[in-house]
Amino acid sequence: MGYPSTGGTVPVGPSVEDVPGDQLTFDNPVQRYPRVTPPLQHQDEPALQGGMSPVPDLGEHSYRGTGRLTGRKALITGGDSGIGGAAAIAFAREGADVVIVHRAGEEQDAAHVLTQIADAGRSGHAVVADLAHADDCRRVVAEALAALGGLDILVSNAGKQTAVASVLDLPDEQFELTFQTNLFAFFRLVKAALPHLPAGASIIATASLEAYKPAPDRLDYAASKAAINNFAKGLAQQLAPQGIRVNVVAPGPTWTALQVSDGVSDDQLVHFDDESTYERAGQPAEIAPAFVFLASAESSYVSGETLNVNGAMVTP
Repeated sequence: MGYPSTGGTVPVGPSVEDVPGDQLTFDNPVQRYPRVTPPLQHQDEPALQGGMSPVPDLGEHSYRGTGRLTGRKALITGGDSGIGGAAAIAFAREGADVVIVHRAGEEQDAAHVLTQIADAGRSGHAVVADLAHADDCRRVVAEALAALGGLDILVSNAGKQTAVASVLDLPDEQFELTFQTNLFAFFRLVKAALPHLPAGASIIATASLEAYKPAPDRLDYAASKAAINNFAKGLAQQLAPQGIRVNVVAPGPTWTALQVSDGVSDDQLVHFDDESTYERAGQPAEIAPAFVFLASAESSYVSGETLNVNGAMVTP
């Protein structure tokens, strides 16, 4: 995989030789992608996907759209890389216009995703924000509405994950910031967007396998993801009379920039493939179709659901 990220070059993602066929190709899922086997690496937050080794696959060379989101208007937080970036590319190839939200310093990754959206013939816009702040949550919704002329898909995906071995060493400030970024932002984005969402709209949040199987060194992250799950299930019942669906995607171990910015310990990083029953990390491209399904009309009878995409790591 190659991902040039220096000298102002816009990253291009993994080469076509390194990825499988499109998402509809019949093959052995365990062997669909090779093991990541990452070298020890570290980036400060916010990490750049373009600087990772190997580079995560967002489906640049594999995702094939079938028109399931034609004419739709989507806002995706954390849409510059990883799972959010893969969802943005998939949405565009399914016919949606997309606004992605990212933090300052992630412009290069955002440019890569915007290029993919443009190549799909759709409109793409990027908004820089820190979603731990309530005002920024409201602002990104307002900017998305202005850019798209409306909104009917909201994906709350941006997240914070920092591993801390002992609860005694977990700062109050980190615990609070994790919940502000992961849970409070979801709540605030929904409040800002809801008055503008028509019947048929879809709200999707990203939780995690950690909501069911919390790692002992990710207490704040896991707890916030469990809360997202619970909040979404209650919200789905509240909004059903308005014809608005609310669902959650809960990925298992997935190779993203969270992992190289202290999301896991050094030992967990170099053995990241070993966490999954498949004995390989998931790729963002493998998570994106779950978002497409939940955003599209084909899931019209699905609300209040958590779709676990985790390589056979069984959940309750």
